[in-house]
Amino acid sequence: MGDVAKDLTAGTVGGAAQLICGHPFDTIKVKLQSQPAPQPGQLLKYSGAIDAVKQTIAAEGLGGLYKGMGAPLATVAAFNAVLFTVRGQMEALLRSEPGAPLSVNQQIVCGAGAGFAVSFLACPTELIKCRLQAQSALADSAGSAGGVKYGGPMDVAKHVLRSEGGARGLFKGLVPTLAREVPGNAAMFGVYEALKQYLAGGRDTSELGRGSLIVAGGLAGASFWGAVYPTDVVKSVIQVDNHKNPKFSGSFDAFRKILASEGVKGLYKGFGPAMARSVPANAACFLAYEVTRSSLG
Repeated sequence: MGDVAKDLTAGTVGGAAQLICGHPFDTIKVKLQSQPAPQPGQLLKYSGAIDAVKQTIAAEGLGGLYKGMGAPLATVAAFNAVLFTVRGQMEALLRSEPGAPLSVNQQIVCGAGAGFAVSFLACPTELIKCRLQAQSALADSAGSAGGVKYGGPMDVAKHVLRSEGGARGLFKGLVPTLAREVPGNAAMFGVYEALKQYLAGGRDTSELGRGSLIVAGGLAGASFWGAVYPTDVVKSVIQVDNHKNPKFSGSFDAFRKILASEGVKGLYKGFGPAMARSVPANAACFLAYEVTRSSLG
């Protein structure tokens, strides 16, 4: 197998492992991010992550925690093909000779490039996922997407294409997606490489055990969200915003309004579930990727 095919295969396996481990946490994150501000004298729909889990299971069953999983699952192969293949090709360009290990700074550059490329696939996928995850939280709000109820990922896509500007509507939130994926992946791959080299005692990390890969992958995933979380909040509220009567005119407007109405804590809604998700999900992703890639030779 060529390197591109190996990255595609290993990336797909890693992405599937990440999705299965992390999607329930992601659902709760999006629900907390997108719930509307309460009217005077009223309480928030969800008081916190645990309350959101309880209400979701009570209203929708355990399947409610996996709502919106169809879109990312259907595109996990393409998403990880882009992410890991672009990273792999950039690694090849930056190597001084075939097989030579890269420095942490070089891995940061590779991660940023991969993040830029994958943003154009991530944006429509995230829009569909967020619409499905957030619709129950927005059900009683005039700020929901026109009161539309979606039956599944294809229903979201059809509605957006028909009523929200065609294909352009699927790329709503592209700017904050880029602002999340580029620095986020730069941080993640940089931290991952730095931790692997630290645990290996040098640049040659080929002999690291699975436990070390789990630790490095989990902490690398946490670094992604620690670096870019407010940008993810902005992305989510823009993607679920009412197309006909929007609250926000763009990314900077959303940032300003959240900060003005809710303070800094408003930019960290759902941060707990995101961090709780990032460690096991990314540990699973990197471990599955490394094991699969190694087995392919």
